Amino acid sequence: MVEKIQYLNQSMVSHFFLEGLMYTAEHPGLFFLLFLLVYSITVSGNLLILLTVGSDPHLRSPMYHFLGHLSFLDACLSTVTVPKVMAGLLTLDGKVISFQGCALQLYCFHFLASTECFLYTVMAYDRYLAICQPLHYPVVMNKRVCAGLAGSTWAIGATHSAIHTSLTFHLPYCGPQRIAYFFCDIPPVLKLACEDTTINELVMLANIGVVAAGCLILIVISYVFIVAAVLRIRTAEGRRRAFSTCTAHLTVVLLYYMPPVCIYLQPGSTGTGAGAPAVFYTIVTPMLNPFIYTLRNKEVKRALRRLVCSSRESPASSPAS
Repeated sequence: MVEKIQYLNQSMVSHFFLEGLMYTAEHPGLFFLLFLLVYSITVSGNLLILLTVGSDPHLRSPMYHFLGHLSFLDACLSTVTVPKVMAGLLTLDGKVISFQGCALQLYCFHFLASTECFLYTVMAYDRYLAICQPLHYPVVMNKRVCAGLAGSTWAIGATHSAIHTSLTFHLPYCGPQRIAYFFCDIPPVLKLACEDTTINELVMLANIGVVAAGCLILIVISYVFIVAAVLRIRTAEGRRRAFSTCTAHLTVVLLYYMPPVCIYLQPGSTGTGAGAPAVFYTIVTPMLNPFIYTLRNKEVKRALRRLVCSSRESPASSPAS
């Protein structure tokens, strides 16, 4: 009780200072241009995939419906972190973030990241049905089920993030104000709390661990059945086509899961030098996903060609009309 009174007597922080990434302060202009390039490629690439999937009538299967959701999530996930990093490279004021802004960034980040985690699981289930139960696939994965699964990932992600955000910012923060990270995430923010955070860290590890591990286990089980079904295909061309539809998804799953394991299973290792894994799955992976899916998917590449050709032909045809 005495400790709570002491906390109330102290002034609560109104803002935080993001220390950013190690080594970026030595050449801020160079890193600003680098992050600007990566962010531009990420947003344009994912929006191009989203536009292609949404406009091409040949890409109406559930797999491409989920791919559209993934592209939108990647563009938003990068937007949550990269612009603030770029602002911090320009001025010291750019590294300042308000208390409410920090809470909003943390919520949006975990909302998008957890939604993406659930979406990967749904995409694995979709591949399982398409390869292991092809005759039942059109009936089981109809438009209503497809929309329901996609909507459920967003709803569960929003709830999951709300729990972590409320638990994190329910604690009192009375100083220090320097977050040893490049964005507001749970482990570095908890280190600034004026109360014991053992319960929060246990909840974080249990919740995120159960969700991530559960999703990963379901993905692995799906692909065990998928591999078994593919190996039963008699023709080499049939096996190649089946594997080609899955390798892109497996690649992005590996890129997504490995870095967070390094961060959330070791919450005490956060700092400016510990940001490399987070940079990889918050900035680099969203940029790579469009290339992974287009390079490994002939239908998407053909749809992109049709989109580019139609955009070139439309200006030429307008004067004649």
